[in-house]
Amino acid sequence: MSQALRRPLTADELQHFGAEIDALRARTVADLGDRDARYIRRIFAAVRWTEVLGRGLLMAGLFMPEGWLWATWLAGAVILGISKILDNMELGHNVIHGQFDWMNDPKFNGKTFEWDIVGTSANWVKTHNFRHHTYTNVHGMDDDIGYDVLRLFPEQKWYPAALLQPLYAVIFALLFQWGVAVQDLRLGRVFIGRITWRQLFKEAAPVLRKTRRQLIRDYLVFPLLAWPAFWSVFLGNLVANGIRNVWTYTVIFCGHFTTNAQTFPKSIVKNETRGQWYLRQVLGSSNLSGSKLLHIMTGNLSHQIEHHLFPDVPANRYADMAPHVREICARYGVQYNTGSMVSQFSQVIWRIVRHSFPSSPAKMQPRLQAE
Repeated sequence: MSQALRRPLTADELQHFGAEIDALRARTVADLGDRDARYIRRIFAAVRWTEVLGRGLLMAGLFMPEGWLWATWLAGAVILGISKILDNMELGHNVIHGQFDWMNDPKFNGKTFEWDIVGTSANWVKTHNFRHHTYTNVHGMDDDIGYDVLRLFPEQKWYPAALLQPLYAVIFALLFQWGVAVQDLRLGRVFIGRITWRQLFKEAAPVLRKTRRQLIRDYLVFPLLAWPAFWSVFLGNLVANGIRNVWTYTVIFCGHFTTNAQTFPKSIVKNETRGQWYLRQVLGSSNLSGSKLLHIMTGNLSHQIEHHLFPDVPANRYADMAPHVREICARYGVQYNTGSMVSQFSQVIWRIVRHSFPSSPAKMQPRLQAE
């Protein structure tokens, strides 16, 4: 039995559990308004101004005394990295979820918003908004379980290549935006003959166009604008993208792959009720405790449990909703998994290392409902 659930809930308990979560969502949605609109507009402004400052500092090396050159370059790369993190997590991820569609502002329309990574928002909607959020942690249905790169749970088949996955994990972190970009393409299909290379390139056309724009923007246009310092700006952009990639990877893995995060067999979704779906979201997610700054820099995915329960509710509301969710879980005997980033990520590292070796699943799969 799952360690995160003291006992399978009865059908009546599951119904009431779901009803309480529904009621919390309804109260929150009814209260949306100017406060939330002001918040996302401030985030939008913060993204733009930190980008201007970061890129400005990278170019300022042209005019700085030699002793200040490296300090200015480093500050520019870090601030640009922060801008890209905010754009990716607190702005792009949440807007693309449709959290601010109710504003009727074209800048925050989830169907048309495009973000500053090589992956397209359209592909992200399919792989993340639909597949991941519908079939969270269900083997064979949720591609985010290891991203077809890492073996993180004993239910995943072991291959000798998994012995090298601690190395793969580091490379994946550094190149995380590229993993997001190609996830929906399922590149493995071409190697086993399910599709041809021609078909793959046709499917990949939108991603290739987006990739070309991003590469030209970061590694040609802005370096050329600072021509004498071309390589300084080029490397600054490379470091900023790396900072964003590693941070995003860390936050996402902390939210899904800690010790008590549960995965489920395909059979779990058959005739799944709303209450069972909610319970699966809680059992498959992990939160991060920390400051308001941490919550903003994680796109409020520090409240991963609340995000999985309410993916279309503005993420700035998760901090207010979290104590209520935690109290509901406590009354129904459902573990609410939370901890510091250091604690949660150390558990992720342990999973990566442990399951690089052969490991067997527990005999009993998690059950959500009593027989």
